[in-house]
Amino acid sequence: MCPARYPPGAPSRCQNSYNRPVVSTAVAHDRPLVLEYPAVTDISKTCAFAGFFVAGLLFGLLGAVLPAWRHHIDYDFVVVGNYFLSLGVGVLASAEIARRLLPQKGASYVLGVACVTACAGLLILALASPPAHWIWRALGLLILGCGAGTLRTASFQAIAPLYRQDPAATVNLAGLVFGFGSLLVTFLISGTFYAYSVSTVLVFLAVVPAAWAWIYVRRTHSPPAALDNQPDLHETLRDFRRTGPVLLALLLFFQLGNEWSVAGWLPVFLVRRLGISPETSLQLLGLFWFATLAGRVASVWVLRRISYAKLLFFSAVSSLFGCTMLLLTDKASGAAMGLLLVGLGFAAIYPLVAEKIGRRFPYYRPGFFNGIFSVAITGAMIVPCLIGYAAAVWDCSVAMVWPLLGTCLVFLLVPLIWLESKLNGT
Repeated sequence: MCPARYPPGAPSRCQNSYNRPVVSTAVAHDRPLVLEYPAVTDISKTCAFAGFFVAGLLFGLLGAVLPAWRHHIDYDFVVVGNYFLSLGVGVLASAEIARRLLPQKGASYVLGVACVTACAGLLILALASPPAHWIWRALGLLILGCGAGTLRTASFQAIAPLYRQDPAATVNLAGLVFGFGSLLVTFLISGTFYAYSVSTVLVFLAVVPAAWAWIYVRRTHSPPAALDNQPDLHETLRDFRRTGPVLLALLLFFQLGNEWSVAGWLPVFLVRRLGISPETSLQLLGLFWFATLAGRVASVWVLRRISYAKLLFFSAVSSLFGCTMLLLTDKASGAAMGLLLVGLGFAAIYPLVAEKIGRRFPYYRPGFFNGIFSVAITGAMIVPCLIGYAAAVWDCSVAMVWPLLGTCLVFLLVPLIWLESKLNGT
C-alpha cells in the first residue's frame, strides 16, 4: 500500500520489494517540503529523545578531551588515530548488539544497557587518563563507542513511529538534541579546563548515563518489536550497480566524514595552526556546535520558502566557503567565521539526505546499518582515524583538508543526485 504522504489524487507507484523507489509527482517536481517538528507527548518518546542528548555527550567527548590529554602538544597523531579507530569499532559493534537485543528486550531495556555500558567506558577513561598507557584509553573508547552506538540505535527504534510520519523533521529534531549534548560537553570541558582534572570531569559525566540508565529501566517500558527487514549481502551488492543508491551513499559517506573530521580534530588543529590556547580552541568547537544547532532550527523556517534541492545546494556552498576559510586563515576571528559557515552548512544536509534516502528506499532507518548505506557510514566512521595516520606523516593541517575535499565532492554530488532523480522520476 502506498504511503498516505502525498495529496489525494497525486499519481504514484509503489512496489513491495525492499529497495524499489516510492515515486510520486510531489517528489518528481521537487515541491518545497514543509518541515515541522513532530509533537512528542508520549513520555517514552520523550525519554528516547533524551537518549540522543546522552549520545551527543558521548560522541562529542573525544574531540573535546584531546587537548585535556595534551595531544595538542605531542606529535603522536597515530595514537589519536587509534582513539578514533577504537571508538569507531565500538560503534560498529553496537549495530550487532542492538540488532540482537531490540527484538527480544525492547527499546527501554536496550537504552538502559547502553547507558550502563557508556558509564563504564567513561569510568575507564577517568582511571586511564595520562600518564597511563594509551591502550587503556583506547579500551575505554571501545566500550564507550559500544554504549553510544547502541544508545543511538535504540533511540531511533523508540521513535520509529514519528520517523515514519515525517523522516526529515524527526531526524532534524534528533540531531538538534544530539548537537545540544555535544555542545554541552564541549563547554563543560572548556569551562573546567584549568579548574579540574580531566579525570574529575569524566567521573562527573559518568553520572549522566548512570542516571538515565535508572530512568530507562525503572520508569519507562517499551515492548519488544520486530525490526524492519534489512537487505542481505546479495541485495547490497546489487545496489552497487545502480546509480541512485551509489550517489546517495557517496553523499552520505562524504558528509558524515566531514562532520566527524571537524568535530574530532578541530581543537588540535586550531591550537597547532593558530597558536591559540586549548580553552579558546574548545570555545571555537562549541561555536561550531552552536552554529549547527542554529542551522537545524533555521532549516525548519527555510524549507517553508525554498525547495529541498535549493537548500541542499546553499548548504553545500556555505560548507565549502567555511572549510576554505578554516584551512587558509591565520586568525581566530577568521576561524570563527569559517566555523559559523561550516556549522550552518552542515546542519541541514544530513536530515535532508536521510529524507531523500528514506523516500526512495523504505528499508532505510537512521541509526541502523542499512545495505549500501551501511558501507558509507562505516567508511565515514574511519575517516578521523585515517586523518590521524596521515597527520603523523605530513602535518595536522590534513585534518581540515579532508573536510574541504569532502565538501567539494558533496557540492558536485548534489546536482548529480538532482539530475538522476529527474531522469528517473523519483
